[in-house]
Amino acid sequence: MTRLHIPIPLRWGDLDAYGHINNVETLRLIEEARVRAFWRGGDEFDQPAAVLDLSAESSTWSLVARSEVEYLAPMPYTRAPIDVEVWLGRIAGASIEMCFELYSPAGFVPRVLHVRAATSIVMVNAASGRPTRVPALLHELWSPYLEEPLHFTRR
Repeated sequence: MTRLHIPIPLRWGDLDAYGHINNVETLRLIEEARVRAFWRGGDEFDQPAAVLDLSAESSTWSLVARSEVEYLAPMPYTRAPIDVEVWLGRIAGASIEMCFELYSPAGFVPRVLHVRAATSIVMVNAASGRPTRVPALLHELWSPYLEEPLHFTRR
């Protein structure tokens, strides 16, 4: 199994009054990693798994149905991008579960796991607004990124 490593830069404005990355901004970091990992942007930085069409003209949309975030350690601002590991925890019917672990920047010692998160994405027919099955081609393209889903420890 393969996890994607997506470097995501932090912004000074992501900090909160306590001097660490705000919880709402953390969801934006996860969103950015999700888009960079699986949504095709048409540039040389696309990951091998970037196969979904981002455009409004796409016949299939991918919509967030659920997100769960577990904050493990405060994330300080750094100029180096954080290392977001992304993989798929499940591919089913009309949905996929994307899993995320947000780590300190590559090369930082000790490596710190700051956040674990999972997002359920539903594939929807753009014209009808109804869920549509994940195509067999996507199952095939995404299978190398499929591994055990996250098990949250602080429920």
